[in-house]
Amino acid sequence: MSDFRSLLADGCIHFFDGGFGALLQSRGLPPGVSPEIYGLKNPEPVAAIHAEYAAAGAEVVTTNTFGGTRFKLDPGMDVRGLNRELARTAKKAVDGRAFVAGSVGPSGHFITPLGDVAFRDMVAAYKEQITGLVEGGVDLIQIETQFDLAEVKAAVIAAREVCDLPVSVSMTFEGAQSLTGTSPLTFVDTMQNLGVDLIGTNCSAGPEQLAEVVRAMLPRLSTPLIVQPNAGLPVLDAEGRTHFPLGPEDFARQCRVFAELGAKLLGGCCGTTPAHISALRASVADMVYTRPVPADASPLVLTCRSASVAFGGENPLQIIGERINPTGKKVLAEELAHNGHAEALRLATEQIAQGAAILDVNVGAPMVDEKVVLPSLALALSSRFELPLSLDTSDPVAMENALWTQPGSPLVNSISGEPGRMETLGPLCKKFGAPFILLPLEGRKLPYTAQERIAVIERLLRQADELGIPRRLVMVDALVLTVSSKPEAARHCLDTVRYCRETLGLATTMGLSNVSFGLPARELLNATFLALSMGAGLSSCIANPASQRLREAAASAEVLLARDANAGRYIGAYANWTPGAGGAASGSAGGAVGGGKATTPGAAVILGDKAGLLAMLETALAEGTDPFVLVDGALIPAILEVGVKYERKEYFLPQLLRSAEAMQAGFARLEPLLLASGRAEKKTPIVMATVEGDIHDIGKNIVCLMLKNHGFEVFDLGKDVPAARVVDEAVRVGAGVIGLSALMTTTMVRMEDTVRLIKERGLAIKVMIGGAVVTEAFAQSIGADGFSRDAVAAVKLAAELSGRAAGHTAAH
Repeated sequence: MSDFRSLLADGCIHFFDGGFGALLQSRGLPPGVSPEIYGLKNPEPVAAIHAEYAAAGAEVVTTNTFGGTRFKLDPGMDVRGLNRELARTAKKAVDGRAFVAGSVGPSGHFITPLGDVAFRDMVAAYKEQITGLVEGGVDLIQIETQFDLAEVKAAVIAAREVCDLPVSVSMTFEGAQSLTGTSPLTFVDTMQNLGVDLIGTNCSAGPEQLAEVVRAMLPRLSTPLIVQPNAGLPVLDAEGRTHFPLGPEDFARQCRVFAELGAKLLGGCCGTTPAHISALRASVADMVYTRPVPADASPLVLTCRSASVAFGGENPLQIIGERINPTGKKVLAEELAHNGHAEALRLATEQIAQGAAILDVNVGAPMVDEKVVLPSLALALSSRFELPLSLDTSDPVAMENALWTQPGSPLVNSISGEPGRMETLGPLCKKFGAPFILLPLEGRKLPYTAQERIAVIERLLRQADELGIPRRLVMVDALVLTVSSKPEAARHCLDTVRYCRETLGLATTMGLSNVSFGLPARELLNATFLALSMGAGLSSCIANPASQRLREAAASAEVLLARDANAGRYIGAYANWTPGAGGAASGSAGGAVGGGKATTPGAAVILGDKAGLLAMLETALAEGTDPFVLVDGALIPAILEVGVKYERKEYFLPQLLRSAEAMQAGFARLEPLLLASGRAEKKTPIVMATVEGDIHDIGKNIVCLMLKNHGFEVFDLGKDVPAARVVDEAVRVGAGVIGLSALMTTTMVRMEDTVRLIKERGLAIKVMIGGAVVTEAFAQSIGADGFSRDAVAAVKLAAELSGRAAGHTAAH
């Protein structure tokens, strides 16, 4: 015979066997005795049943190992040996006339938190059983009659860890759900993410009842389908015995609907016999196999035990709630440090009420052991809330530990082009059926243009393909950069989203708020960019669902994109909507910040008019104005005023940068004159660097620019700089202060390396730290001498630590 996968790929309907337990009872199995142990001691009746099914036309017979795990067998039983011998019994009985499926039934126990069995222990138990089946020569693994999604997943993982045989998975449903609340479609979504070979349903009901279950599976089903009904619903006879009412012909007739719905394999379960299978074959002999075409072509689906969230296609935009992140949240950070969950659960409750479809879970903070806290919190959240999680960490061990807690298909945030990351996390995502965010970032350079991002995406996709990771597990982060420093960043992001949708057919996401960093009225920009991105094909965004403006923009866009039938959701939410009270921000930020025409050098600095400033300086110098007066009387007061405006939120990052660049250009013009006059004293040296492992340097560059404008001689070592090099440079140039920057929680811990090295060497050098994730408490915990939250505060802190006044220049 060919292998079983060849059978799955052909154009025919094929047939499994039927019920086993009742037949074995009729041939001597005593009540209350394990069928597996009985069969091990009495192989003849077991072999006879297998042979009869093969003779009746079953192309696949199932081993007598339904209860063959350590949980159901007697203590001390050789589980592996029992399954091996029962598999050999089946192989010998059919003698090449049929494939042999190794039966793996439910354990009878629940996985934590529903029960007391750890997920890893369940996998270990199933591996023990499946190893024996494989040694016995089975052709595929048949995981059947399962009722809990977590246990099904454990069995699939076990099978994949033991062998590369085809895996068939069949779940039993009571009406529209399994015993623990999983719908047929969520079961399909999860199993397809796990990459099983055959999906279906068996037991629990007769053909008429199972037809509705099968129909519920079809919207996204692209995997071959197996259906094995009972011989009707059980009834009691006059003597109080249970029997199944459908005879072979009625059973076969009622099963024709499954062939019409696209079933690839048909068989029977309780109450069926070889005669039922023979009649079934004859009943559908005139029917042609037609593989069902999914009506919902969603490129990616996340699941939890009782829900699916589909992305892309005609699905609405999905919001990934970003607030379970300790950055800037003192209460949350303190709780996580002690593995507490109360604040995270509160944030989860709020975000779900505000419309989040997925919860991003990030526990990266000082004094938090991610390897322990992330899985602990993920388990707590999935126990409490019925929606998928996005597991957000750069620690692969923490990620794997968290994946072991999830019954469905969570999202892994994220896999970049960092060396080894795809090789480490990609196979984990495949193993756990966990879709992941593909971050188009490799090396030390941020890809700015759409062309650069697409090239990285294509390379990472090829790498995923080589590892056997299916595209259904890939969601692309379009990599939003701030328009305040990269004016065309939004356009390149939109082009990237459009390419992913139209050419690659992939789901997309983005960290939405990055686009507006450093600008006023950020929600206005964010909402507008969201609408544009949805038009380009954006599937989801990582955002704060509390933003009313974002919710309004998303709801409006769904109507305009014809994804809200008859505007039903929009009308339901906004029928009584009235314009909000929001408008332009107070102060100068509400208008064109930095507008107007400068009439003095100081005003030119404040307005960021570099060309005007240089022209006015030339005029003033030609008129004999003292360069020192220009610096100390005009430029320095002006840049200090810019700092004040920034602190008051009258100015934002673009205005701060423009003013600083104008100041730098003006000072560069005057400095040679100051040096020539002998009135320029030596500048105060300071060493600046982004810590090792971190390639983000925008914030650090802004601080460097501001420091230069305030009379510091800045030795900028760039990004991804080891602590030893930082300290060596400070010693070489005689710097009394080192400034360190980090953007990520995973790299901020490297700041302590520098502090520790300075102490070890006994150096009198101060360390100040900053960055998006850095806090005053973290600075104190590592022994840093100061913390600043922005460039203006950094200048003041550097001046304080160096023993000089802020605004002090090199001109005297």
